[in-house]
This record gives sequence, structure tokens and C-alpha cells, in this order.
Amino acid sequence: MNERSTRRSESGFPIEPVYGPADGEKPGQYPFTRGVYPTMYTSRPWTMRQYAGFGTAVESNARYHQLLNAGTMGLSVAFDLPTQMGYDSDEPIAHGEVGKVGVAIDSIEDMRLLFKDIPLDKVSTSMTINAPGSVLLLLYQLVAEEQGVPGDKLNGTIQNDILKEYIARGTYIFPPKPSLRLVADTFAYCRTEIPKWNTISISGYHMAEAGATPVQEIAFTLADGIEYVRAAIAAGLDVDAFAPRLSFFFVARTTLLEEVAKFRAARRIWAKVMREEFGAKDPKSWMLRFHTQTAGVQLTAQQPEVNLVRVTAQALGAIMGGTQSLHTNSYDEAIALPTEKAARLALRTQQVLAYETDLTATVDPFAGSYVVEAMTDEIEAEAQALIKRVFEHGSAVDAIEAGFQKREIESSAYRTALEIDSRERVVVGLNRFTIDVEEPYEPLRVNPAIEAEQAARLVRLRAERDNDAVGAALDKLRAAAHGTENVLYPMRQALRLKATVGEVCHALRGVWGVHAPRETF
Repeated sequence: MNERSTRRSESGFPIEPVYGPADGEKPGQYPFTRGVYPTMYTSRPWTMRQYAGFGTAVESNARYHQLLNAGTMGLSVAFDLPTQMGYDSDEPIAHGEVGKVGVAIDSIEDMRLLFKDIPLDKVSTSMTINAPGSVLLLLYQLVAEEQGVPGDKLNGTIQNDILKEYIARGTYIFPPKPSLRLVADTFAYCRTEIPKWNTISISGYHMAEAGATPVQEIAFTLADGIEYVRAAIAAGLDVDAFAPRLSFFFVARTTLLEEVAKFRAARRIWAKVMREEFGAKDPKSWMLRFHTQTAGVQLTAQQPEVNLVRVTAQALGAIMGGTQSLHTNSYDEAIALPTEKAARLALRTQQVLAYETDLTATVDPFAGSYVVEAMTDEIEAEAQALIKRVFEHGSAVDAIEAGFQKREIESSAYRTALEIDSRERVVVGLNRFTIDVEEPYEPLRVNPAIEAEQAARLVRLRAERDNDAVGAALDKLRAAAHGTENVLYPMRQALRLKATVGEVCHALRGVWGVHAPRETF
């Protein structure tokens, strides 16, 4: 029996690792309502993975070292908007956005600086990148090789969830069909080259940030997951060869009880879909493993210190709902990029919950709660009905192109806005319990000189590399994109030769085109 299974309460009585009726569903058993692992946090806490990235690779590297020194267990990389859209920092369209909402990565040289003195065989890295997700993953792998770390020693996740970009976020490049091909190619590549990597993080978080309800969040996310599984199977992959590496990404709101029920319902739906619809045999293929981030949309610029309370409540919902990893937002993120102190406090929130409370003493503490069990059933039923409505369009992609998910989310967002405006929905510090004068706050500011610095680095890169070799490698990438070859292999060679992120994405734009959203109103 492990040490955590014999923990005692403050009053001295033992806290059992699992509670529930003897014949009830056990944690770690299909359909995983109570958690994907039998012991959950009683043997080790969730991974504390703090999302960070801004300015240059050097600045972000310094923040990563600060977070690692403060006790974070995994890194989570935020990329700037040009990188997310597959543009280099010196392109006209990137002007004014370089380094603003994340770190600027243009080439292998930037990726090398981003992970300087960070041993990539000892950290788990998540990268929030979608349309060019395969490009950034390959740069990461190349830098790991320079450190002497082979692909089978790398652990981490790329978001790589392009469908939710068409629904809620907008950082897409290519049309849906070639985008799904690129996702499937990444699944196949990682199966062989980076077998421990989570090849996709199917995301409901951004839908929630756009206004989705908890039911909409899991319904539309799981529908996208079904679409990815179908695409991979159509590309010739065996379901049990890739499904264990699928992961998900959800929000945690302040409505704690409903969030706990949401996570339980999502696990149950996914397990049934994978076993019954796709015939997966490996129990790992049935498990819905997920990362959670506290709700940025619920943070307020007014009385920002109150966000510390909100984030704590949101984190509690994620933990009691059984998340595998967690990012807690900094209290100042409604104003600007988080300061070093604010980022450290966000991490300390998780550490207090993990090490000072008794949350890690038992598995699924809400099991048997009348309200949570009832809400789990209700959310499951409503989400199943909404998934059915998605596939009445033919596929998740067909529904996206018809504007179905986007309209549903916008309707929910509008309803929430009306409730806040009418004060039917209370937001402390915003529409109730306000103060006349806000305390001064000095936000973290990104140096505008970063754009010129990145442009100068690109000029040097293009002058020093073998441009003929780069051109030939990009030609091979275009040929693979025209045919059926896995595009990640020629892409890796081009990046090794110092092709830039923008050049690689432009090569694929030239073959696959770009997505032009259909007018839905």
C-alpha cells in the first residue's frame, strides 16, 4: 500500500483512497466516469503545466527557467500570432504582432534559444500551435537531436486541433480537407518517430472562451475528436495505434459543481464512442485524458486581485473533476501578459491545493454526490443529443462549413452578455461590489524593438544558409503535398537546412490553398 493511501485527516481518522458502493464503478475502469487511473492523485498529483511565452525566444527561455525553479512540472509554450498563422516575423502581415501574445519562432535557431539549457528528455512540453503544429514539433525534435535526445525520449503534446480554429478561434491556414491530412500525417509520423508524444490536444477551451456552455464545449470537442479518428482510420491507421496518444483540452469555470460533472460526462461519452463506434480494443484508447486551463474569459480587469479567488475555485473544479494536468491563469491576464510575480502566484495556487489540502488523499471525492451524479447524467444526455445534431450535417467538417457550431456558441455568448449587462449574472467587481477608483497596476510590456530584432536575425539566417539546398528541400515538400507521401519527412529536412516557418507554410499554401470561410448569415 502506498504512503498516500494511509493519509489521515486533521482529526486523526484515516482517509481512504476510494469511497463508494462495493459494486459501483471503480476509478480506472470503463467508462472512466470516476477517473482514468485507479489511484489518480493519491500516488502523484496532476502535472502543473504553466502556459508561458512572449517576446523573443531568449526572454521566454528566462521565464521557463523561472517556472522550473519555482516547481512547475511541465512547460507549455505560447506562440505569437504570426507564428500561429505560419508567417515569418519580417512579413508585412506580421507587423505590430511580433512577440505580443506569445514567443516569435521563425526557424530552428529560435527554437534552439527557446530551450537553451533545458534538458528535453527530462521535461514534458506542450505547444499551443495548430495549423503549423507539425512544423513546430519538427523544430522541437531537431533541437532535441542536437542535445543528443532521440525522438523516443521526448514527452509532450502539440495542440494540432485545426477544426476548433474554424469554429472559435480563427488561426487556420489551409482548407479543412488538407488540414485533416496534415493531422493524420502527424499521427503516423509520431507513431514511428516520437512514440511517446501526444499528437493532438482536441480543444474545447477556446470554444468556451468564445462563449460555449459546458454542454456545447464537450459536445463540439468530442465531435471534432470523432472526426479526427475517422480521418486517421481513412488514412489507413489502426485505431489502437494512435488513439492512446489522443488528448483533450478543456476549460474550468467558476461553476465548480457543473465543471466536475462535465469532466465526468466527457470521459464516459468518449469511452463509449471509442469502444462501441470505433471498436478500439486497447483500454488506453478508451481513456479521455485531458489538460485543463482556468477560464481566462471569466477574469476581470477591474479589481484584478479578485481573480486569484476565481482561479482557485476554477482549479478546484478541474482537480475534483480528474484532470491530468492544469494551468492556472495569472490574476493580471485580463490586463496584459502576466508579470513574473503573478505567474509565480498562479503556480503557487496549484501547489497549495496539491500539498496543503487533502484533495490528493482520495479518488473522485464527489462520487455519490446526488447533485454531481445527477448533473453528470444530464450533461451526458444533452451532449450526446448535440453531437447527434452535429453529425446530422454529415460530418463535423460539414457542420463547421454550415456554420452550425459557430452559431450555437455565438447565441450562448450573447445570452451570457445580456445576463451580465442586466446583472442577472453577478460578476464581482464588474457589475456588483465595484469600487470607485482602481489601484494602479504596471503591466508587463513587450519591447516593440523585438520585431526589428527578429527581422535582422532572419536576414542573417538567409545570408548564411545554403539557399539552393533549402529551395530543393521545399520543392520536395511541395511534391509530397501534391501526392500521398507523408509531408513531415521532407518538411523536417527543409527545417534542418534552416528553412523558416513562413517558407514551409507558404510552400504548402501554394499546393493546398488557404481557407476562405463561408458566409453563414
